[in-house]
Amino acid sequence: MAICHRDYDTGEVALTTSPKSTEATESINSTDTSAVAGSDAQYAIELRGITKRFGAVRANQDIDLRVRRGTIHGIVGENGAGKSTLMSILYGFYQADSGQIFINGKAVNIHNSRDAIAAGIGMVHQHFMLVDTFSVLENVMLGAEEHALLSHCAADARTELQRLADEFQLSVHVDSLIADLPVGEQQRTEILKALYRQAEILILDEPTGVLTPQEADQLFRVLTSLKERGVTIILITHKLREIMDITDTVSVLRLGEMVSHLNTVDTSMSELAELMVGRKLETRSFHRDEPLPTDTPAGIEVCELGVVDQTGKTRLKDLSFEVKRGEILGVAGVAGNGQSMLLEVLAGISAPSTGHVIVNGQISTAEKPIGPSQMRTLKVHHVPEDRLKLGLVKAFTAAESSVLGYQRSIQFNLRGLLQLDTIRKACRRLMERFDVRPGDPKLKSASFSGGNQQKLILARELEKLPEVLLVGQPTRGVDIGAIELIHEKIVEMRDSGCAVLLVSVELDEIMALADRIVVMYEGQIVAEVNGRDANKTQLGLMMANAHQNAAA
Repeated sequence: MAICHRDYDTGEVALTTSPKSTEATESINSTDTSAVAGSDAQYAIELRGITKRFGAVRANQDIDLRVRRGTIHGIVGENGAGKSTLMSILYGFYQADSGQIFINGKAVNIHNSRDAIAAGIGMVHQHFMLVDTFSVLENVMLGAEEHALLSHCAADARTELQRLADEFQLSVHVDSLIADLPVGEQQRTEILKALYRQAEILILDEPTGVLTPQEADQLFRVLTSLKERGVTIILITHKLREIMDITDTVSVLRLGEMVSHLNTVDTSMSELAELMVGRKLETRSFHRDEPLPTDTPAGIEVCELGVVDQTGKTRLKDLSFEVKRGEILGVAGVAGNGQSMLLEVLAGISAPSTGHVIVNGQISTAEKPIGPSQMRTLKVHHVPEDRLKLGLVKAFTAAESSVLGYQRSIQFNLRGLLQLDTIRKACRRLMERFDVRPGDPKLKSASFSGGNQQKLILARELEKLPEVLLVGQPTRGVDIGAIELIHEKIVEMRDSGCAVLLVSVELDEIMALADRIVVMYEGQIVAEVNGRDANKTQLGLMMANAHQNAAA
């Protein structure tokens, strides 16, 4: 196995090879000497003319990118702009159809992630690549064992982890199980895992998507520390405020092409947004001008709701609230504090253990739960948090995914046979209304970017005019142009008299949309605030259940 070692003072990189394998080293060192001419070692990464197509879809077209060593470089763009594809090429998940990659001035061939690791590249994915039942130490060691005896590996790894944690301010409990750690520590584990493998280039994909504001601030302190010690960082994020706060330079992708490289100090969030979408974006307030009348009926009522899972763990405890028609109730909280289970119960996927839910006069209890199909009949529609697990089937076409849950309706089904032409035509109309790209109903659902998959699911649920809309993480991994569209559609539902329950870890989103906000912590509601009066510091403390101590 080839291991890349870096001297933080000089920046020099050396490759050493263990007896296990020389394959990675050979592929990394197989350079074209003519290509090396003119390359510049001051750049940790240089991409030249990178092109990648998936059938008729052009993901990247002649991309040039240079990132200076020891800097933080942001990459922004709409969903489907080619950001993830480009980074996947750099990390070896995909191979470019054409183009060259240079690392520290030397041309390299990266065929897989092992090659990338050997070249000193580490990647922290949006969805962490950790084994929940393993400890931090075991996850870091996994795939990087250097002794036949695991006890020797563990001792060496423990010492190195402690050194890295101290040097880069990455405090973690090395013997804790991943499943028992908050998401902030899980993310630090991913970073430690990359550093343990001698990463001198670190790619982070939407790193703050599941963090509280306080955890995000801690992450940025860590990234600054890494940068000061010579690590080069690429930050993929749709949060332009983060780009402005933490990066030195930023590149903008649009429709698979690179449209701009900028020094961060020379640009602004509004300029970056315009470069991303190719037009000016309007800023607007989504809050109601006037509060709802006190006698406004509820669309859905939750009464002393509790859920105990199959292991005996309490997931929800004594939840009571209502969502009025024409209101958006925001549910804030760090991921894993019961929000997902709440959505599942309200959508009929899971049954209550105690208490009940009332929808249109129908009561769902432990003894007589209402299932998902009946909930749809009661005009309760659900946009799930996990679009790949609950929202669509990757192997289905976009047209097929666009009718999931409604495939038995007379509009699409004639005596048990799906009317595919009708479904495709309906899907094409949805794609046009919600700007789903590419607008081809016959493409596999897996071929669309996460943001376009999200727009397709949202289009499916909103098209049926729900009376209650349950929305989980509506803009997770979604670009700023799509966020604008999704927010407008949700507000249109509210203004039409729909009761909207919005679950999001994005505090800016919660504060922009919600008329009222409740905060969940360990399966309970610990606070409620008016949407207009909320601020990020206050909500962040509530999400950590520290607001009472702060007030005292």
